[in-house]
Amino acid sequence: MDLKSLTLLAALAPLAGAAVAGLFCRVIPRALAHSATIAGVAVSFLASLLVFQQVREGARFNGPVYEWLTSGDYSFAVGFLVDPLTASMMLVVTFVSLMVHIYTIGYMRDDPGYNRFFSYISLFTFSMLMLVTANNFMQLFFGWEAVGLVSYLLIGFWYTRPTAIFANLKAFLVNRVGDFGFILGIALVLGACGTLDYADVFAKAPELVGRTISLFGVNAEGVALLSAICILLFVGAMGKSAQVPLHVWLPDSMEGPTPISALIHAATMVTAGIFMVARMSPLFELSETALSFVIVIGAITALFMGFLGIIQNDIKRVVAYSTLSQLGYMTVALGASAYSAAIFHLMTHAFFKALLFLGAGSVILAMHHEQDIRKMGGLARYLPITWITSLIGSLALIGTPLFSGFYSKDSIIEAVAASNIPGSGFAYAAVLAGVFVTAFYSFRMYFLVFHGQERFGQEDAHAHAHHDEHGHDEHHGLAPGEKPHESPLVVTLPLILLAIPSLLIGYFTIEPMLFGDWFADAIFVDLDAHPAMRELAHEFHGAAAMAVHGLSTAPFWLATAGVVLAWFLYIKRPELPAVFKARLEPLYVLLENKYYFDRFNEVVLAGGSRLLGRGLWQGGDVRTIDGLVNGAARLVGWGASLLRFFQTGRIYQYAFTMIFGLLLLLSLMLWVGRA
Repeated sequence: MDLKSLTLLAALAPLAGAAVAGLFCRVIPRALAHSATIAGVAVSFLASLLVFQQVREGARFNGPVYEWLTSGDYSFAVGFLVDPLTASMMLVVTFVSLMVHIYTIGYMRDDPGYNRFFSYISLFTFSMLMLVTANNFMQLFFGWEAVGLVSYLLIGFWYTRPTAIFANLKAFLVNRVGDFGFILGIALVLGACGTLDYADVFAKAPELVGRTISLFGVNAEGVALLSAICILLFVGAMGKSAQVPLHVWLPDSMEGPTPISALIHAATMVTAGIFMVARMSPLFELSETALSFVIVIGAITALFMGFLGIIQNDIKRVVAYSTLSQLGYMTVALGASAYSAAIFHLMTHAFFKALLFLGAGSVILAMHHEQDIRKMGGLARYLPITWITSLIGSLALIGTPLFSGFYSKDSIIEAVAASNIPGSGFAYAAVLAGVFVTAFYSFRMYFLVFHGQERFGQEDAHAHAHHDEHGHDEHHGLAPGEKPHESPLVVTLPLILLAIPSLLIGYFTIEPMLFGDWFADAIFVDLDAHPAMRELAHEFHGAAAMAVHGLSTAPFWLATAGVVLAWFLYIKRPELPAVFKARLEPLYVLLENKYYFDRFNEVVLAGGSRLLGRGLWQGGDVRTIDGLVNGAARLVGWGASLLRFFQTGRIYQYAFTMIFGLLLLLSLMLWVGRA
């Protein structure tokens, strides 16, 4: 099969599985639902492997598949761009999605929405594949909005929970803010270039340098058109990839089942913004203003979202805040013109973050849906596979030499250090400090969950007598005397398969992805203006040498210090965290309230919107419509009530009225004549 056919097969196979499980979810057995969707994603993964192989051999495809609409001089089509960037993303998306699908059989086995959930996650995979294979902005926007819609459905999957409904509504509204900027950016592209096709837009991009656009007609000099386009497109990425201040939806997405948390955080949705900016590198390279904006936003997210992970006690939220921080690292790489490093970290992060989320889900299953890490401890002896795979994921996350996260994360740090983009100095300090923070909160969770004193099974037995509508314990946790046990093979097998690339893939792929020609015709970098990656290439002497050198660098020692401090505070001296919390109460309150972003949104934005609505209601409806419009109607009614007295039906009264009117008219004329 050619690239076009293979790509079409890879995209449509998950859609077919989603249709089977979704349209017939009430009538087909569970086995058929998960078999259809897993088969669809498996076919998609195999097709992606073949696409990857053909692309590796030099094959490329860029063309339309279906013409959707023609309007005047504009043509809108569904089309594919298959190059190394697309092939890499297809492999990541389909492999992680396949692992999540298999894992879901065990995790969701008691859920009444089993078939519906499989339909949603398969539809999610289709949406992301349509996004990454697009060769034009229209299809990109379709995939962009489709992943947003399906994430809304999945975050609120347990729709009888008020917290889940609040979380999916929050995600929907925050992403609408980002998408408003995104669609404005696309509109500027169409207006400036007359096309939405990537190749044509990139070819015309140099012609846009120096052109300006006036904002609201008040800026006489205008702003650089390319900077406006890139920043508006990046605003969309800030929503999808959860960058400050549009990050607030991502931690609350934990209200969805754990498998979808893994899929959102690892391979879909949040990676869309990172991929989009990398795909738009021919535009961003022409605007240093946009790159500076990107690198500063990414640095703030990487550091300050990491701080929030320190105080989290929900096992899934700790991993969620690590996602926020790592997305910040990817964004910093984009701002430093190290697009290949950002995609490289996206790939390695997809494996170890999916591993950490699915490992957390295995712990949650073993603990009877208890998610508070303060009620765990000593689980390593009961969950050996979950323990060792979670350890691999944690070591990859903190950038331990030889692990996959080390190669991608250290490459980003070094690229930022070599960058000349305004704001790169601040970004370097932020990502370097973030190494210590990441190691501390990651191993705080690891030690509290898997080591130390056992803190489970201490609740009242009667607390386990009731169940909610999803079949989960209303009061979570193990009964007194009950011991946890390892999850079934359908849960642990995906953990093992994800642990392998989390450990090895960075070592084998860093050279072609960062210093070879793998992305040569997919990502554009002006190395003379932005030489960060060229300087990294000069210092690279192989993956093994990089790991050995990494043992003597600042990131390694900062990560080691974070792990040691976590061990000391939570294993050696577990009474100390409470002391620090009491002495640093104001700082703890600030972190607990997540820097008051939610409060600001609630009071200023939501409250302001309600205040504006009340003003429009009182001023518009009550005073204008009810006052003037309805007042005019009342005036007519009052006049009609007066005239009613003269409509008696008596001829003599009508004659008298006419004579009286005539006399009044003559008197008026006589008075006017004398004047």
